[in-house]
Amino acid sequence: MKTTLLKKIFASCFLLSLLNVPFSAMAQDDLLGTIQEDESEAKKDFVQATFKGTRVINFQTSEVLGKRTLDFRISHRFGEFNSGSENAYGLDGPASIRLGLEYSYDGRLMAGFGRSSYQKQLDGFIKFRWLRQTENNSMPISLTLFTSAYATMQKDPNKASTGFDKYENFSSRMSFVHQVIVARKFSPSISAQIAPVMVHYNLVDEFTDLNDMFFIAAAGRVKITKRLAITAEYAYNLRDYTKTKDYFNPLGIGIDIETGGHVFQMHVTNAFGIADNQFYPYNTTSWKDNGIRLGFNVSRVFTL
Repeated sequence: MKTTLLKKIFASCFLLSLLNVPFSAMAQDDLLGTIQEDESEAKKDFVQATFKGTRVINFQTSEVLGKRTLDFRISHRFGEFNSGSENAYGLDGPASIRLGLEYSYDGRLMAGFGRSSYQKQLDGFIKFRWLRQTENNSMPISLTLFTSAYATMQKDPNKASTGFDKYENFSSRMSFVHQVIVARKFSPSISAQIAPVMVHYNLVDEFTDLNDMFFIAAAGRVKITKRLAITAEYAYNLRDYTKTKDYFNPLGIGIDIETGGHVFQMHVTNAFGIADNQFYPYNTTSWKDNGIRLGFNVSRVFTL
């Protein structure tokens, strides 16, 4: 399938969701729909808490925030395990940090922005819950649409030597990610999702590199106790988008711990970048040689 056709499909899905689906078709969550909700409550029309947050580890989940809910997020990735004991196996860094603020007014449409230390990047996104799984399986899945834009604020490190600034045009700083997230809660303890993902960079490093990259992302959650769950995520690259460097598919394993209005996530992943346009295509380390790192996410939810 041609790249232009794939772009049109992603764009069409997002537009149709906004134009053709009545907002009254779905019930709304009181909070994240999940974070402070007790799953032992009586069953409701819609399945609750497919995932306990808006992220698995790095990947977006099918969840959105509840009505008039604000989420402040801190994400941190340490250095690589294989950096050795003198570097405390990565705890001394280098580290990657992202601060984010996200909000939903109606419990279906959610927006957010953030700043990442890696590549000094700003990001903004929109996330829309299109379909939601029902208890009676009249709707067997949840389907959420996600689109985002990113702009690196870093300087061209080669400008002094080449006399040319590759970021002379602001558009050269931009990249984008689009995905359709399909999820299902199979039981009170087991949830899974899959998502086709498109990553686009306006500017790539080498002329042989491709601007458009495509992935299939999968993730799952297994609930162990009322407040503890194990999570995992993996994305498979569907095409060779560069001939200049070896990159590795992102793989992460973690645990979710709920504490009131907080969700604390600890994990191990080979991804250093925290934003979607970074961890899908450009992972330079692998699990095979212990090129993995400890990380955590902290989410604090406020009802406004």
